[in-house]
This record gives sequence, C-alpha cells and structure tokens, in this order.
Amino acid sequence: MSSESLDERNLVEDLNVKEDQNLSEAHIKRVTEMVNEYKGNIEEHLNHEQEKSTTWAGRLADNIASFGGSWPFIIIFISFLLIWMAWNVLNFTVHFDNSPFILLNLILSCLAALQAPVILMSQNRQAARDKQEAIMDFAINYKAERENLEIQRLLEKMDARLSQIEHRLQP
Repeated sequence: MSSESLDERNLVEDLNVKEDQNLSEAHIKRVTEMVNEYKGNIEEHLNHEQEKSTTWAGRLADNIASFGGSWPFIIIFISFLLIWMAWNVLNFTVHFDNSPFILLNLILSCLAALQAPVILMSQNRQAARDKQEAIMDFAINYKAERENLEIQRLLEKMDARLSQIEHRLQP
C-alpha cells in the first residue's frame, strides 16, 4: 500500500470520529507528525536556498557576528583588556602603551569600526531570511484557511442534505 493511500485512509479514520469521542492520542500524534514533517520540509528548503545564495563574505559575516555576540568572545576580550592594562601598569614589565592607553583605544576603535558593519551585514541577511519565512508562513496559513473554508462549505452542504433526508423520512 502506498504512503499516499495510507495517509488518505488515516485521514478518513481521523474524520470519522464520532461526536461524543475525542481524537485519540494516536490520531493527534499522526497529525502532529504530518505538520512537523511539512514544516521541516519548508525549513529545509529555505536553508538550502539561503546556502545557495550566500557568498563566502556573507558566511564570514555570520560567523564573525555569531562569535562577536557570544560569551567566549566577551571572556576573551575582557581577559585581553585586563592583561594589556596590567602589562602596561606594573613596574616589572616593559611598557609599550602607558596610561591612558592610547594604543589600546586605537585598537578598540578599529575593532568597533569593523565589527559594527559586519554585524549589520549579518542582521540584514537574517532579516531577509525572516522575511522569506514570514512569506512562507503566510502562504501556509492562507492555504490552510482556504482548505478550512472548503471543508466548511462541504459540511454545510452535507448538513443541508441530511436535513432534507430527515425531513423526507419523517411521517
């Protein structure tokens, strides 16, 4: 039996639940798995499309922004600053940047001047991806809404037919 016909049979089983019964856990699990699989396929497609369109510079910007906004970076950077200041303040070392640490200020300014545009590039790429995901979410929601409306129309037709049959059967 093919997976499509199996899915159709399972869907029929799900829809044929009596009014006084709730959906079983197996039915809920099956529907949840189908939704997660569908969502996973969309996310996989978006990831694949993003990987295809991303240049090496974009990937580099993402990696730099990812590292620049992490705890390891903060810890390493604070350690670097403390070592730099201690090296240039303590009397038993050779001082290459005396207080007020003009060379350190130059390095920090250059780091900020380079890090800010890289982070902005990464954020722009993420915003573009978020926009694609929002469009896909909208499309999925729109399709689901259309399907729900169609099901509602069919149920109304069935209800009308059932009312006609009940009316004919009454003495």
